[in-house]
Amino acid sequence: MVDGTNPIMIEAEGLTKLYRNFAAIDNVSFKIPKGQIVAFLGPNGAGKTTTMRILTGFLPATSGKARLAGFDVTTQRLQAAARVGYLPENGPLYLDMTPRRLLRFFGEARGMESDRIAARIEAVVKLCAIAEVFDKPIRKLSRGFRQRVGMAHALLHEPDILIMDEPTSGLDPNQIRDVRGAIRELGRDRTILLSTHILQEVEAVADRVLFIHAGKIVFDGTVREFDSRGPNKDEVFHLLTGARS
Repeated sequence: MVDGTNPIMIEAEGLTKLYRNFAAIDNVSFKIPKGQIVAFLGPNGAGKTTTMRILTGFLPATSGKARLAGFDVTTQRLQAAARVGYLPENGPLYLDMTPRRLLRFFGEARGMESDRIAARIEAVVKLCAIAEVFDKPIRKLSRGFRQRVGMAHALLHEPDILIMDEPTSGLDPNQIRDVRGAIRELGRDRTILLSTHILQEVEAVADRVLFIHAGKIVFDGTVREFDSRGPNKDEVFHLLTGARS
């Protein structure tokens, strides 16, 4: 399901990842245009994280192509990386640093100018609501605040694309509500792909659903089309994984 009026920002074309004779993903293809929030659903081990790591250039595909904002993530890695913010399930947070030091460190590592780093830190601190923990060691922060710091890091360089792996995993209900609110806000002017196995996430934030099972895309459509497959989301999940009652 692609909106033909907007440019394609995330594209997977026949992505396959083999580990000896095991296919973690098998011929995965999809396109996501600018301005969509897409929930990437599937059971544990289905291939969500593998796909995201390939899309962000952290893992090479065995075959196929991945493009971000039109840039090939293998042959045009720097251009692609400049357009994407990636929040893995366990983000790259140095626990002895404070959020202030962490964000400055990553800004400098990206080659951002000092004035821009300062301006962007101010913006992401406000957007991700981390001012109250800005100068506390990250090791002392709750999981919810660590997720927000990870999101601030992913947003620091103003990417057009956000790719997030299980952004609400392990959070309490209040933290989940805050993170989902931040995702909806960010989705107003960005393209977002977020993996989850939490079905409530779909209704809360997504425009579209991609469902992967055993390394293959088995559903691609709107949230309404997903819901129409069965009496409720749990049953649709059950049916798409081929489980027997």
